[in-house]
Amino acid sequence: MISILPVLTTLAVALAARNVLIGLFAGVFVGVALAAEATIITFLPTLVKDHLVPEVADSYNASVLVLLVFIGGFVKLIETSGGGTAFASIATRWVSSPARVQLSAWLGGILIFFSDLGTPLIVGPVFQPLMDRLGVSRQKLAFILDSTSSPVAILIPFIGWGVFIMSVIADAFRAAEIQTSEWDAFVAAIPFQLYAWLAISIIPITTLFRLDFGPMAVAESRALASPQATIDRPREVSSARPILVWLPVLALGVTLFTTLAHHGFPFEQVAGSDFRAGLSSAYFVAAVILVSLLTWLKVQPLLLTFAHYIDGMTSMMSIAATLVLAWTLGTVSEALGTGQYVAEIAGEGLPGWLLPAVVFLVAAVISFATGSSWGTIIILMPLAVPAALATGATLPVTIGAVLSGGLFGDHSSPVSETTILSSTGAGITPLEHFRTQLPYAVFNGGIALAGFLFAGVTSFAGVALLAVGAQLLCLSVLGRWRLRAPA
Repeated sequence: MISILPVLTTLAVALAARNVLIGLFAGVFVGVALAAEATIITFLPTLVKDHLVPEVADSYNASVLVLLVFIGGFVKLIETSGGGTAFASIATRWVSSPARVQLSAWLGGILIFFSDLGTPLIVGPVFQPLMDRLGVSRQKLAFILDSTSSPVAILIPFIGWGVFIMSVIADAFRAAEIQTSEWDAFVAAIPFQLYAWLAISIIPITTLFRLDFGPMAVAESRALASPQATIDRPREVSSARPILVWLPVLALGVTLFTTLAHHGFPFEQVAGSDFRAGLSSAYFVAAVILVSLLTWLKVQPLLLTFAHYIDGMTSMMSIAATLVLAWTLGTVSEALGTGQYVAEIAGEGLPGWLLPAVVFLVAAVISFATGSSWGTIIILMPLAVPAALATGATLPVTIGAVLSGGLFGDHSSPVSETTILSSTGAGITPLEHFRTQLPYAVFNGGIALAGFLFAGVTSFAGVALLAVGAQLLCLSVLGRWRLRAPA
C-alpha cells in the first residue's frame, strides 16, 4: 500500500493546488523520502544528485528535452510572424453564409495543428468579425476553437503533444519491461482516441445539419436574429504572407522524411533516438527557413526574430520541468513497486474488458479537477499500463482511454488553459464558453464511454468510425425531437 503513496500525494496536492507541477514535486519528495536512505541533512542533496540529475542526463530524456526546445522556438516564430493569421484569412474569401464561416474556422483550426495553445489566438481574431456579420455567436466560435486545438494536436505524433505523450508512454513501458517502441504504441492508440475524433467531427455535423442544442442553440438563435453590422478588423502583421506557414511546415516534413528515409523509413522501424534526432533537425531547418523569410519579406528585423525564437525556447521550461519530475516520480515509483501493486489490485477485481472505460472515467475526473490533460496523462499512464497487462486489456485501447479521458475532462473544466484561451480568442468570458460547451463535451464523453466499453470487448480498430456514426445518429434524433417538441 505504501508504494502508491507518492502517486496519491501527487494527485491530492495537484487537485488542491490546481497545479500539476506542485503536485509532482510533492509526490517526488514523498517518494524519495520512502525510497532513499538519507538523513535530514543529506536528503535534498540525495534528491538532486541521485534522482533529478540522472533523469536529465539520461540520453533518451535529454533528447526529448532538446526536441521540445526546438519545437518551442519554431512555434513561437510561427505565432509572432503573422503567417498564421494570413493563412487563416485565405478561407474568408469564400465565406458568405453562417455554415461556411463555421466550417472555415474549423478548417483553419485544423490547419494550424502545430500549436494547440496558439490556435485560438491565431484563428479566433480572424473570424470574430465574420461571425458577427453573418449571425454566428461568439460562443460557437469559442467551441470551434476549443475543438480544433487540443483534439487535433493530441492525434499528431511529431509535434509537442506527441513528443510529450510518447515520452510518458516510454517511461511507463520501461517500468513494465515492455519492448514495444513508444512510436508504435502512440500510432496504435490513435484509432482509440475516441474523444478527440468526436470533438473534431461534431463541428461539421452540427453546422451542416443545424443540430445545435442546449445553451449554444439559444446563443445561436440570438446571434442570427441580430447580426452585428459593424466589424472591428483584427490587428494584422503588415507584410505577413501565408508562405510564412506553409513553406516552413513543408520544409519540416521534407527534412523529417529525408532524414528518416536514411534509416529505412517508412518500410522499416526507426529507432526512437533516430526519430527524435531527425525531428529536431527538421524543426531547426524549418526555423532557419522561417527566419530567412521573415527577414527577406521585411516582416520582422533579424534581431527581433532571434529574440522571439529564444523566447519560444525558454517558454518550454515549465514543460521540461514537468517532464523531469514525472520521470523522477516514475523511477521512484518503480523502485517502490507501485506498478506491480496496481497490477495486482486490478488483476484481482477488474475484468480486462472494463478497464478502458474505468480508466477513461478516472482520467476525466482528474483532468476536470486539475484543468490539465497533460498532468492527467503523467499521473495515470504509469498506472494504466501495468493494469492493462495484469487484466489482459488491449494496450492501445487502454492508452487511448487515458488520452481521451484527459482530453474530455480538460474540455469540461472551467479552469482549463484551453478553455481560457478559446474564450479569449472568441472575445467572450471563460464562464460563458464553459456554460455553452459543457453539454457538447458531456454528450461526446458519453459516446466515448460507450465506445470504450465496446472496444474493451472487441478491440475493434474502427470503433472511432462507429462512435462518429453514433454521434450523428444521436444528434439527428435530438434534432427531430426538438422540432416536434411544443414551443
